[in-house]
Amino acid sequence: MKLKNLTALIITFLFFNFLNAQNLTFEEYNPKSTLVVPGAIVKKAKFPFIDVHGHQYRMPEQDLGPVIAAMDTLNMAIMVNLSGRSGDNLKKSVKNIADHYPNRFVVFANVNFNGVGEPDWARNAVEQLEEDVKSGARGLKVYKSLGMRNKDSEANRIAVDDPRLDPIWAKCGELGIPVLIHTADPKSFWDAFNADNERWLELKTRPRRKRGPDNPAPWEQLIAEQHNMFKKHPNTKFINAHMGWFANDLGRLGRLLDDIPNMYVGIGAIIAELGRQPRFAKAFFEKYQDRILFGKDSWQPREFPTYFRVLETADEYFPYHKKYHAFWAMYGLDLPDDVLKKVYYKNALKLIPRLDKTLFPN
Repeated sequence: MKLKNLTALIITFLFFNFLNAQNLTFEEYNPKSTLVVPGAIVKKAKFPFIDVHGHQYRMPEQDLGPVIAAMDTLNMAIMVNLSGRSGDNLKKSVKNIADHYPNRFVVFANVNFNGVGEPDWARNAVEQLEEDVKSGARGLKVYKSLGMRNKDSEANRIAVDDPRLDPIWAKCGELGIPVLIHTADPKSFWDAFNADNERWLELKTRPRRKRGPDNPAPWEQLIAEQHNMFKKHPNTKFINAHMGWFANDLGRLGRLLDDIPNMYVGIGAIIAELGRQPRFAKAFFEKYQDRILFGKDSWQPREFPTYFRVLETADEYFPYHKKYHAFWAMYGLDLPDDVLKKVYYKNALKLIPRLDKTLFPN
């Protein structure tokens, strides 16, 4: 090929690349920072930790060896599998754990809320819960379907604080097991889908997450139902998943913790909120250090280092692992060791019965 033709091809190639760059969409724009600051990826937690918000959906029959191998690389001592289900499925999960890794996993039971309103529903549900705890369940996990999708026997939405469910929450208090509950989703999912919505990119790329203002109820109503339920059952310990969707308003979350002494919070899936307010978040963690638990939610080992780096270091301006969750950079909270230990394992050891304490330092 003649030099003249080759030069023309190169110019054409560069020109079209320039045009493509001019037409980048927001979804595609994801620049690499040129900022040079001290810091490094934290691949392993400073202390052994308990993930109180894990999911292993195939636990009754799966080979847990690969999961343990990944847990060890992260310094995860115990995973709480919230997807324990009930009855025979739960028994199979407990047996699989007991046969292979008896001190590294625990399971929480789940309640099937369909049929609320039928004769003896509450009595049967409580009896099943008691059986599940006898079979080895260490707590109860409640999915966001309660309040959002579950219908009673007359096809009405079941409110989170429906009095027909009170025997379940009371029984958990009697049994001494915590309830980890996920209610609603981020408020932005209910807000107008426009340029002011901070979750615009997530809703653009995952449109099924968008909700109308009353679908299935206003966000504020769902959250109020949850808080009302907590207050009705002061003898039951509740772990509010995802910091109750108030990680972006820690002042309000602090007031709720003051008002509801039996409520604790997990940090699963909201680390991006904490990593953009390091000074305020650090003060919050220090004040409420006895009420915060580590949790991740999805089992993606490559994402845990973001949590470690936010909690443990004073690093500045480092990337988050999902642009659609957070298009901003992270900053470390640099939590002191005594607070880290409580978040990583001490608080969970107090709430969840019969965990192996020998896996952890003092």
